[in-house]
Amino acid sequence: MTDFAKHRTAMVDSQLRPNDVTDRRILNVMGSVPRESFLPEDRRALAYIDEDLPVGSSVAPRFLLAPMPFARLVQLGEVGSDDVVLDIACGTGYSAAVLAQLASSVVAIEDNEALVELANENLAALDIGNAAVVQGELTGGVPSEAPFDVIIIEGAVEEIPEELFAQLKEGGRLVAIERSGAVFVAAVYIRSGDEFTKRVAFNAGVPSLKAFAKAPQFQF
Repeated sequence: MTDFAKHRTAMVDSQLRPNDVTDRRILNVMGSVPRESFLPEDRRALAYIDEDLPVGSSVAPRFLLAPMPFARLVQLGEVGSDDVVLDIACGTGYSAAVLAQLASSVVAIEDNEALVELANENLAALDIGNAAVVQGELTGGVPSEAPFDVIIIEGAVEEIPEELFAQLKEGGRLVAIERSGAVFVAAVYIRSGDEFTKRVAFNAGVPSLKAFAKAPQFQF
């Protein structure tokens, strides 16, 4: 039988600590939330490897992001215990489960009904009551629950819609991995009035979200 607790400890010690994940709250939470519970049974033995793991389908391709880039992305968002977080493209709910242990509440969104149902089942199985997954267009966020202290996008994007920036509170942070030329970089946007200050933090290679692809540019 696989000793998942041992694998969680090894993940924290070998993947997170050596790669600038310094927030003890994140280290503690990721050392306790069972990633394997958010994977199909035949892939659970792979839960703690340093790779992105597919959890969706051909209709709704999603990945459980590799532990290190995911942890650094969450750390970049500086999630506080009183924060309300919007988790975009949560897949089977692992990211929402982690964020729920760090924040006051989490609203997660998926655009596929089957993923929404599965993610909510996974959260309920772990008795996580301060996170819920709703169905909707990823690029539209959840305006009915806005404003948010933190918005995290779980995948690489080419552009971020204005609708999401509009759902941030004053001083709120939007965290995403964006294309910058030939590479993808993690960046945080901080709201000050109607202005947004951007800070680039680190390079990261994660699967892209098709919903956030740039619209084709027509040339004449």
